[in-house]
Amino acid sequence: MAQSSDYWIYEVPPFAILILTVVATECLVGIVANGIVMAVNVVPWVQKKAVSINTRILLLLSIFRIGFQSIILVETTFFIFKDSFYDSVSYCFSKVSFVFLNYCDLWFTALLSFFHCVKIANFSYRLFLKLKWRISGLMPWLLCLSVFISLSFSVFFCKDTYIVYNNNSQSSNIFNLTMYMIETNVVNVASLLSLGILPPLIMSTAATTLLIFSLRRHTLHMRNSATGSRDPSRESHMRAIKETSCFLILYISNAAVLFVYMSNVVNASFFWSVALKIVLPSYPAGHSILLIQNNPGLRRAWKQLQSQIHLYLQSRF
Repeated sequence: MAQSSDYWIYEVPPFAILILTVVATECLVGIVANGIVMAVNVVPWVQKKAVSINTRILLLLSIFRIGFQSIILVETTFFIFKDSFYDSVSYCFSKVSFVFLNYCDLWFTALLSFFHCVKIANFSYRLFLKLKWRISGLMPWLLCLSVFISLSFSVFFCKDTYIVYNNNSQSSNIFNLTMYMIETNVVNVASLLSLGILPPLIMSTAATTLLIFSLRRHTLHMRNSATGSRDPSRESHMRAIKETSCFLILYISNAAVLFVYMSNVVNASFFWSVALKIVLPSYPAGHSILLIQNNPGLRRAWKQLQSQIHLYLQSRF
């Protein structure tokens, strides 16, 4: 037992523990935030009430993000503590699950932006008006189609060939962590990633841009016709524009980071490999926190949870 303990102390330095702590904190924050989103949006299902499209999307998004955060936490733990993880069948399952959950996340977020754009934006085009009338009936089919597309493209990552080399030289052993060089067909991976990432990215970018343009145009119209010096409605529109722009920046950044991470372009670099592992879980957590802050029902549930935790801590201590 003593030898085993000494082995772990030597193999896992404080720097690795710091990485795991940061990633675990991000994942736990994301799991809690998405748990709140899931709990609030699952209530109508339990009560058998009419469930809105927005509620369905948020519920699916929160469930898949909890799964993604869990995969990231497990993968990072194996990355630090168990070198043989990359040689086992579990790596294939982890890789496919990772890609599938990320693709679903991208698609659900894109469909949420698309739904908000169609419902909120004001354009007089005939096709847009027809789409606004039928969007509620189309969204369940689009959600099912997005899951099918995500699963179809993610399965291909299981068939890819990863040749793993364990290099024990000093240059590859940084902070006592054994680095792995993973060879793969970058062109094939890039094409799969493009097919899985670009369509929802284009959809989300286009829908969010149109929504911002519509809100901006309406805000300018309100400012020109305003009689008072301060209009709460105009201020709410400006706040919505800032929040939507922030969501778009986060979404594009996450898609770019995911593309770089999955294409194994920087796997030879210890710094960038660790940096991407730290950055990846931050988007689902950050986006969910913003959703909670901007949604009255979610914000109220978060405050209730805070008060219950405070009362629990007071009773225990």
